[in-house]
Amino acid sequence: MSNQKPKNEGQLNIELDDKTAEGTYSNLAIINHSVSEFIVDFISVMPGQPKAKVKSRIILTPQHAKRLAKALAENVHRFEQSHGEIKDYEQHPIPINFGPTGEA
Repeated sequence: MSNQKPKNEGQLNIELDDKTAEGTYSNLAIINHSVSEFIVDFISVMPGQPKAKVKSRIILTPQHAKRLAKALAENVHRFEQSHGEIKDYEQHPIPINFGPTGEA
């Protein structure tokens, strides 16, 4: 009997279909949370348009949200080391209304 682990143990096979690989453009993210989850709505706001739709909603556990925030911060840091500082241009606040009642 061998004590060696199979080579693929601990690996995750991730599939990416063509439609998902195309991605969805977002230039606004709205984040809400409860005691048990973080909800991130990705939105595409177009200049001169008074209405925008949520393009994707991602729901995360608090632990995963924290890991995502850390991974994103690390990747922004690496990007800036390679390409220079990302300029954060000031934008006017966007008044947000989720439907007729203002609820998400």
